[in-house]
Amino acid sequence: MPEVIILFAVLAVALIVIAASGFKIVRPYQKGLIEFLGRYEKTVDSGLRWIMPFVKRIIKIDMREQVVDVPPQDVITKDNVVVTVDAVIYFEPTDPVKLQYNVANFILAVTKLAQTNLRNVVGDLDLDSALTSREVINAKLRTILDDATDKWGVRVVRVEIQRIEPPQDVTDAMHRQMKAERDRRAAVTEAEGSKRAAILTAEGVKESQILEAEGQAEAIRRVADAERYQLLTVAEGEAQAIERVFAAIHAGDPTPDLIAIRYLEALQGIANGNATKIFLPLDTSGVLGSVAAIGELFKEGQQQA
Repeated sequence: MPEVIILFAVLAVALIVIAASGFKIVRPYQKGLIEFLGRYEKTVDSGLRWIMPFVKRIIKIDMREQVVDVPPQDVITKDNVVVTVDAVIYFEPTDPVKLQYNVANFILAVTKLAQTNLRNVVGDLDLDSALTSREVINAKLRTILDDATDKWGVRVVRVEIQRIEPPQDVTDAMHRQMKAERDRRAAVTEAEGSKRAAILTAEGVKESQILEAEGQAEAIRRVADAERYQLLTVAEGEAQAIERVFAAIHAGDPTPDLIAIRYLEALQGIANGNATKIFLPLDTSGVLGSVAAIGELFKEGQQQA
């Protein structure tokens, strides 16, 4: 009897252990594929799951975005230059069932697929285009890989070319070419700067001369205006004096002495010229009489002195 009790106890413990082994935990970033006797049954989400031991099993699929490193490889460009190219592929599973049952080794499969298509894409470009068109290469590779991996339940998020490295001799030639181009640009820029400086200097001299000439012309014009104004003022004063004398003569002004003096001053100015003849007005008897009287008074004053 005790042996039977012990046997049942052992069986109970064994059953408990076996039943406990059927509890599985599916993480939040995983999907669980449940197989019943080797046959796919269903897909379960994250959480605590109990799977009947020895009859069912669960396969956990990581649904996070992952990275595949494509090893470096030699690729011949369109202009027959051998370059070393490597890349990285970012992908995320979309269908855990396809990823588990449609491809045996996804990492190896996508790596080989990327290497093959990388040769094709880069081989259609010359060296300069391959070095400057990384975005184009990335886009083409992503489209090709995304279409090819769709049946594997995977979406290719992006493809990034890490390195496109030409041979050392080609690299040295490119460096020399770049240096020569930069030297040429520097020489052109320096020549254009010198030309521009000379043009600006010439324009500055020209403008300075123009301004100086305009200043001199303005000064001459102002001096001429001043002299003309002076001559006009003097002429107007003399004309007014002559008119007053003429008017006084004809009007019989009671101050003939003053008129006679102004008349003599006018005659003195006329006599200073180059003329050899002086024409006197006909109606000058009164004035001449006054002049004679003034002359007598002047002589008497000299004698008394």
